Amino acid sequence: MRAVKFTKMVASGNDFVVTENNTLSAKSVCDRKFGIGADGLLVLGKSRVADIRMRIFNADGSEAEMCGNGARCAAFYAASQRGDAKKISIETKAGIINAEVNKDIVKIKMTEPKGLNLDISIKVNDRDLRANFINTGVPHTVIFVSGIDRIDVDSIGRAIRYHKRFSPAGTNVNFVEVLGKDAIRIRTYERGVEGETLACGTGSTAAALIFAFKNNVENLVKVRTESKEVLKVYFNQEKNKFKDVWLEGKAKIVYKGEYNV
Repeated sequence: MRAVKFTKMVASGNDFVVTENNTLSAKSVCDRKFGIGADGLLVLGKSRVADIRMRIFNADGSEAEMCGNGARCAAFYAASQRGDAKKISIETKAGIINAEVNKDIVKIKMTEPKGLNLDISIKVNDRDLRANFINTGVPHTVIFVSGIDRIDVDSIGRAIRYHKRFSPAGTNVNFVEVLGKDAIRIRTYERGVEGETLACGTGSTAAALIFAFKNNVENLVKVRTESKEVLKVYFNQEKNKFKDVWLEGKAKIVYKGEYNV
């Protein structure tokens, strides 16, 4: 048996096991009964093109291209390791992510969104739904609803996640309720976790951008997550494209320990 060091971190209710050891199994580590328990595993290492390299593994063991809240945790972790550095660059499968760390507030520049597709008609559980799609590093479907507390996120989310319209990669699914002219509330079914999480950074970004596009909102949307924390999404819009997209919110280290493998 060998002890592997890890750090448990959380960003807006999204929790992660962070390690510099690439031998851990995400499926085992993320198990909330028999492991440490987390939404995902972040494996950090050296990079030739950035300050650090981050690999993201979902709780089911699959690898993701990008994770917004995970990247914020990685930036906070790297900054604390480097003597509270203010700026950190992170290599991911979705590209290089730049981060700014100010105490417990971490702001990351997202990769440029792509694949915007609005008002997609899909049938789910014999119901006709109107969905919107955008890739913010990973694929996201956004559906606007009223009475968000009554939505069966796991059941409907799973049906959309595996819908043939989004195959073969599948999609994350975000249910969004409008709170005001520049504010929304979100609940997210995450691909890879295969259930609802308390927050999703790339999902909050996707929801904010589609809401902004549909409602002519400029520069900033506030996103209230299921953890009750409000994430801020900053952006510039040029016609039907978004540039300079930033995601901002809190991140913290919960505890450090050793995991026996």
